[in-house]
Amino acid sequence: MTEALFYHLDGQPLERVLPVLLQKSVERGWRVVVEAGTPERLAALDSHLWTFDDAAFLPHGAAADGHAALQPIYLAAGPETPNGATVRFLVDRAPLPDDAERYERLVLIFDGTDETARAEARAAWKTLKDRGLDVTYWQQDGEARWVRKA
Repeated sequence: MTEALFYHLDGQPLERVLPVLLQKSVERGWRVVVEAGTPERLAALDSHLWTFDDAAFLPHGAAADGHAALQPIYLAAGPETPNGATVRFLVDRAPLPDDAERYERLVLIFDGTDETARAEARAAWKTLKDRGLDVTYWQQDGEARWVRKA
């Protein structure tokens, strides 16, 4: 059964949270797709993932880089999954994939300070719950630890 995890960004930006979650995914041997809401945002994330930490490396690429099937983390501006990913991250209001059930894990990261993003996350929650996915909601506590709220 596909697990859908909703991460509510509140005190930290996506640029700080996403690399940590991606590092954990790579450490577990998971192949990942990160889909952003716009090509511009995708390009900004691509650049950020190369420079977010001098002591860390996140192997990733996008269509323009070639070798899409070999990328442990593939950055997508649409529904493609050329690397056989079992985990899909949706950021910056990227739409739910039609084939959500094909993934082991679907991770939706949304900006809790954006009312439209919160409303879209609530709608996505209902849609995925109605489709029978196992949905959970995570929010950071005062010490930036993720706590399961639902």
